[in-house]
Amino acid sequence: MHSVVVGTSGVTASDVLAVARGGARVDLSAEAVAALAASREIVDALAAKPEPVYGVSTGFGALATRHISPELRTQLQRNIVRSHAAGMGPRVEREVVRALMFLRLKTVCSGHTGVRPEVARTMADVLNAGITPVVHEYGSLGCSGDLAPLSHCALALMGEGEAEGPDGVVRPVGELLAEHGIRPVVLREKEGLALLNGTDGMLGMLVMALADLDILYKSADVTAALSLEALLGTDRVLAPELHAIRPHPGQAASAANMLAVLKGSGLTGHHQDDAPRVQDAYSVRCAPQVAGAGRDTLAHARLVAERELASAVDNPVVLPDGRVESNGNFHGAPVAYVLDFLAIAVADLASIAERRTDRLLDKNRSHGLPPFLADDAGVDSGLMIAQYTQAALVSELKRLAVPASADSIPSSAMQEDHVSMGWSAARKLRTAVDNLTRVVAVELYTATRAVELREGLTPAPATRAAVEALRAAGAAGPGPDRHLAPDLAAADAFVRDGRLVAAVETVTGPLN
Repeated sequence: MHSVVVGTSGVTASDVLAVARGGARVDLSAEAVAALAASREIVDALAAKPEPVYGVSTGFGALATRHISPELRTQLQRNIVRSHAAGMGPRVEREVVRALMFLRLKTVCSGHTGVRPEVARTMADVLNAGITPVVHEYGSLGCSGDLAPLSHCALALMGEGEAEGPDGVVRPVGELLAEHGIRPVVLREKEGLALLNGTDGMLGMLVMALADLDILYKSADVTAALSLEALLGTDRVLAPELHAIRPHPGQAASAANMLAVLKGSGLTGHHQDDAPRVQDAYSVRCAPQVAGAGRDTLAHARLVAERELASAVDNPVVLPDGRVESNGNFHGAPVAYVLDFLAIAVADLASIAERRTDRLLDKNRSHGLPPFLADDAGVDSGLMIAQYTQAALVSELKRLAVPASADSIPSSAMQEDHVSMGWSAARKLRTAVDNLTRVVAVELYTATRAVELREGLTPAPATRAAVEALRAAGAAGPGPDRHLAPDLAAADAFVRDGRLVAAVETVTGPLN
């Protein structure tokens, strides 16, 4: 099995994906173990002093003014985990919890948290055993870390709470740890706090969304090209020299993808045939500009994610000179903003895709295609309600585009009086990415049927490859009305797992 080694300098997005989605094994580097031990020595020395140190010998948040005596500190660390494990609502996905745990381990291994090596090893052991703590939808304000989600994970390290085993069955954590020979940890000074105080949940969801959107933006370029072809549009608007004079890199990449997909098409450029057109509609002609802006948004979000992946997010932190200092690095604003930004880009990409679908189904704007692409219009409804479904998804995406990060709400007796809501931004982005996949799938299903109805005209080799692969995947072509939901589900799966892009790339080579 692939193994990811965690050191002191952070991890990569591919590391997160390997652990969260691929089940990769996690190991600690010798450097990380040494850094853990060194920072722990600092914490132990401070714990032995009579002066109070936040997180080491005090309460937390609004209760930080109380000095905690040595005999109560183990209880203090245990109590903060138990009390903060206060999530509610549905369970979040296994991959999100694994990303959450792995990214907290990443910060622990930085040597800035004061956590003992044995605690870090236990975190890795739990991941490697395939034990996934039950984490709930609600409980994070995205400041002072993803507190409740991380607390449920820390609770599992203590042998408490519930978790999903490698067989997918939820059971008491104590039973699962015992079966895998893992001893629960007894947390000492600062360790409970260090396990809770990070942006790990929102960051993990950002990393996974970026991976999904990388495929979806390529898929959207393919479906836009298919729609342009089916509408007998012109590919002259995709010429590189036109995009060079407005040098947004995402726009150029999307235009290049569409041009590659349409290479050799016999359907493009029919503007001067029976129904002359000077220009295509915006949803067709401006496809690279809209998708390109989204691609540039992805690039910015990726930069933020890379910075956060290299960060040690905790409060207080242990510095190399021996100081333990409070800070505000746990605030999720940098991550929350880009999560919200991506939701806006996703909604707009879905919106323009839906407009192309509607155009393909309208006999007054489709340039010779039958109404709703029906076999016998009137007797058959064709894809009329597929567009309804797509429109409903787009409307939902517009609501999901409302920023969560603009909606701070105070907590902890006004000590935590400005929060990021980054976890909420991440949760709605996951829904948005899921729905964008469905929107792209409906455009794909519609455009491929429309291309097949253009009898006597030869589609591009790449689009023909997409049509053939989609049909082989179980989404049938033109014909009388049938139960449509299974076809749409097949198209959804075809987009979701990257087979659309893979089919096209057999002809075009790698897309941008």
